[in-house]
Formats: sequence, structure tokens, C-alpha cells
Amino acid sequence: MLNDNFQSWVHARQHAVENALAGILPNSVPFRLHDAMRYSTLGGGKRVRPLLAHAAGEISGADAESVMRVSCAVELIHAYSLVHDDLPCMDDDVLRRGKPTCHVEYDEATALLVGDSLQSLAFEVISERAVAKDPAVQLEMVRLLAHAAGSRGMAGGQAIDLDSVGRQLDLPELENMHIRKTGELIRAAILLGAYCGEIDNEELANLDHFAKSVGLAFQVVDDILDAESSTATLGKTAGKDSKHNKPTYVSLLGVKQAKEMAQDLHRSAMEALEGFGERAERLRQMTDFIVQRQF
Repeated sequence: MLNDNFQSWVHARQHAVENALAGILPNSVPFRLHDAMRYSTLGGGKRVRPLLAHAAGEISGADAESVMRVSCAVELIHAYSLVHDDLPCMDDDVLRRGKPTCHVEYDEATALLVGDSLQSLAFEVISERAVAKDPAVQLEMVRLLAHAAGSRGMAGGQAIDLDSVGRQLDLPELENMHIRKTGELIRAAILLGAYCGEIDNEELANLDHFAKSVGLAFQVVDDILDAESSTATLGKTAGKDSKHNKPTYVSLLGVKQAKEMAQDLHRSAMEALEGFGERAERLRQMTDFIVQRQF
């Protein structure tokens, strides 16, 4: 059970991220495109990636404004990916965060441009002001976000996902797909939050191990929820993976073993944080939050 202090922290950060995104997103000509960008980004979502960035920033003593900026950049990339994932040429979904998907509410051409524009805006946000003390570190942060979003990260994972429809992957293949599709952006959120402060190489390696474990755990839990939860609970179409004959941890392992895998990844993530002491308390709470969602 998540404690009241953590719940208050989550709600405060979610509200702050929402306000920051509202200030970042354009509201001018071309009005239809900008309205669609705001529609697709604001007013929904758990903001897990920004929360992880803020929690990681507590480890490195990061400047709060810098962490907010990088957390918004990551969330803009995430929002773009959802808009494109929902398109008819991808997952062809009509519901996202409890409301019609972007291409349903607007049209496919607008949704395509929304994704393109959100991705570009993310890099504008992370590069237009100093978010690290060392310019070389900030350059590495831009590279890290680009890698996480590209063909060796999120986009590549989506390509593998589309190519895997109708056939069962083995566990290493499934993990490789989700490390790219989901894990890389979660890893980027955590490392970017830490890079906003001071962190040594050993701590960074431990944090990287944590990020990889929690990123994979997030996807395993997503697969379980897709199999067990209702559309109303998820805010998106439930059971679509099974309907589209897509490989998941549930289809490969069954629900029981998938839940055991999530718990194993939870333990691995917690072990990676042992050397950080109280500085990692928010990350520990975030790990519980991610793994304990609804089950």
C-alpha cells in the first residue's frame, strides 16, 4: 500500500508537470495543429516518466527547474509515440486516456503532424536552456534522448512489435523488443533526471541497472493489465494485444509466471538502489507504484 506522503508527492508533481507542459505547448497559428498537440498531451496520463525523472533528481541533488524541463521533454516524446502508435497504420486504436485518439478526434494527417511536432518540441525544450552544469553533459543528455526515441530505441521496438504480429517470440526476443519500445525512454527519464545534478560513474552504473529493471517491469505489468483489466480501468482498449495476436509476457508465460517475473524485476531494481540510502526513497516508492498497479 502506497503511503500518504508519497501520494501527495505524486499528485503535486503531476500537477506541476501538467502546468509546465501547458506553458510549453504552443497555442497560436496553426491553431488546429497546436490544439491537437495540447489535446494529445494534456489532461491525462499518470506521468510515470516525469515522476521517475524527478525521483532520480533527488539522488543527485538536481535543480528542480532543470529536472522539470527534462521531464517535460521526455513526456513530449512519450505523447508523440502514443499518437503515432494509435494510427490505423500502427495499432489502429480509437481510445487513449479515456478519450478518442488524436486521429479520431481530428484526422490522420493532423495526428501525423502532431507526433512530428511533439518530437521536435521535446528537443527544443531540452536544448534551449542549461539543464546541466557542464555543456558536455547536456550534449550527452540530448544524445541519450535521441537514442531512446530512435531506431535503436522506441521506434525500433515498435518496428519489431509490428513485425511480430501473428508469431510467438521467445523470451529473449520479447525482452529485446520491450527494452527498446518501452524501456529505453524510461531509462532516459531516470538518467536525465540524475544528470541534472551531480552523480559519479559508480552511482550512474547502479542507476542504469535500476532503470533497465524498472523499465522492463513496467512493460510486464502493462501486459498483465491488458489481459486482466477493463477498458474503463485502463482508459484505453483492453485486450487489444490478444485480439491482434501480438506477443506478450502473458501469452508467452501465462499470468502467474508474468506476475512472478514482475516481482523478480522489482527485487532487482530495489537491489540496485541499496547504495543510495535515503536519497533513493522516491525511486523505491516509484518502483512499488509501477509494479503494484492494480494487481
